[in-house]
Amino acid sequence: MSLNRITVAHSPDSDDAFMFFGLASGAVDTGGIVVDQVLSDIETLNRAAFEGKYEVTAVSFHAYAHLADKYALLPHGASMGDNYGPIVVAKAGGPTAVKGRRVAIPGTLTTAYLTLRLYESDFEYVVVPFDQIQQAVLDGKAEAGLLIHEGQQKIVDLGEWWNQRTGGLPLPLGGNIIRRDLGPDMIGKVSKMLHDSIAHALSHREAAVEYALQFGRGLDRAKTDRFVGMYVNDLTLSYGERGRRGLERLMGDAYAKGLIPNPVPVVFAA
Repeated sequence: MSLNRITVAHSPDSDDAFMFFGLASGAVDTGGIVVDQVLSDIETLNRAAFEGKYEVTAVSFHAYAHLADKYALLPHGASMGDNYGPIVVAKAGGPTAVKGRRVAIPGTLTTAYLTLRLYESDFEYVVVPFDQIQQAVLDGKAEAGLLIHEGQQKIVDLGEWWNQRTGGLPLPLGGNIIRRDLGPDMIGKVSKMLHDSIAHALSHREAAVEYALQFGRGLDRAKTDRFVGMYVNDLTLSYGERGRRGLERLMGDAYAKGLIPNPVPVVFAA
């Protein structure tokens, strides 16, 4: 497919914004391809990918398990928690376990929800916009909440649990995928652009964090810098052996438990 314009969709979070700093700042050579950026919350992007709405999009790996026929996995842009990850929280003095509780989750296609089901299958859930989960717990609409950011009283850190379960593998949460119908040549060009954007941000960290601040949802510079550092790192630039094994383990465990419909081979587009 010959295109001179593509849309890249990602979440309006500081870590995703940091990754795309190279493109947003014009520092990356696009070879004449115009790159439009669309920002939306990850569960909305997950749903849009089922329609093939965007040429390139960030998605949860849980969603990708249902999309591998339509989209190919790009070898960079992953967010992985290395001995940290989504946490389940409750109010102070609230429950200390997930089992049998009503848990507010950000979406049924998120990897956070998939990992929670690997951890514990016996709970009720209610879908709440991710930025309203803490308040839902405080208001008693749910007994616990599933968050990426720090929250109230922690019940479990799923990233720590995953690290112990797998002997030290990172927990893959989301990645960048590209529509297969673009063809090998275009996929290769776009893949290089996104790699170069992440590499530019990592090598111009101060400027990239400054850019990401506007997407920090109220986080100050220090917290934005810390959050970016957690989820944009060497595993983002390239999965490497540990990242690939982490994703293979996640997909394998999810399939073995009947949480995804088919085995998902970890094969990169370019």
